[in-house]
Amino acid sequence: MKVNDFDYELPEELIAQTPSEKRDGCRLMVIHRDSGLIEHRQFSDILEYLEPGDCLVMNDSKVIPARLFGVRESTGARIEFLLSKRVEGDRWETLVRPGRRVRAGDTIVFGDGELKARVLSNSEGGTRIVEFEYEGIFMEILERLGSMPLPPYIQRSAEEEDKDRYQTVYAREEGSVAAPTAGLHFTEELLEKARAKGVRTAFVTLHVGIGTFRPVKAERVEDHHMHFEEYTVSEEAAETVNRTKAEGGRIICVGTTSCRTVESAADENGRLVPGSSSTGIFIYPGYRFKILDCLITNFHLPKSTLLMLVSALYTREDMLAAYEIAVKERYRFFSYGDAMIIL
Repeated sequence: MKVNDFDYELPEELIAQTPSEKRDGCRLMVIHRDSGLIEHRQFSDILEYLEPGDCLVMNDSKVIPARLFGVRESTGARIEFLLSKRVEGDRWETLVRPGRRVRAGDTIVFGDGELKARVLSNSEGGTRIVEFEYEGIFMEILERLGSMPLPPYIQRSAEEEDKDRYQTVYAREEGSVAAPTAGLHFTEELLEKARAKGVRTAFVTLHVGIGTFRPVKAERVEDHHMHFEEYTVSEEAAETVNRTKAEGGRIICVGTTSCRTVESAADENGRLVPGSSSTGIFIYPGYRFKILDCLITNFHLPKSTLLMLVSALYTREDMLAAYEIAVKERYRFFSYGDAMIIL
């Protein structure tokens, strides 16, 4: 398959720059795979498509305020950091701009000097390994000095509202530099109504790295190499998912990160195995799902690995036809945009 086979035309004005007024007030495209029927609803209507005995699998990773602006200590040049992932202790893999101004041995100063970063080395993909120096608690300092790492297609600076809205209501485990955006539409009230209906919930953790923003540069889909991300599946989550499967309920993954987690942690018999690991799983048409039955997701970028993933659940042709309908119906796209459920 060619990467260009997953391209589509998207008017720029359909790329959502701000969240909807209410989390569950966005639109919802409902795709029935068995009949090909497509419905246009509100996200709050999603309860109509959830049945007692189903299980919602959600990624509880929490977005950290990973974007930092500082100055190079020796020259005063302005430098931007985007933390990618913790390597060990106070050492982080970091995307640096402009990279040509930053070399091993440099020190970058943030705020009034309460946080400093010493550049240790270059790493693959143009990132740097840096070590932070500070007094106190790192995450508290980051909350004060950092800003939310909004995706590059959101063409504005992060605002105070983003600290709440670019975060799911169930986020617990700090470590992501991008939100698991399908989960942004859920409210506490909506989740309580789902549980009251007999729908189970299971929480897994996958920390989203900066690789999620990187375009696919290969011409052939099979030649693309995915970035690796850390995930954890608890004993409780594995038991809930496996019990649901055994009793004939559906596993409904909330977002591609939840999907990639359960598919990575599945054994050859289709059982979810608890534990922590890293995954570079690449799901594209031809993949046979072991755990997932249905998917709640947002609308993804042209030629992206996430568009390839949802095309594996439906078909490439049918998914692109659905996207064409979404454009015609003026759905809002990407992180702060509308949602779809693939049944």
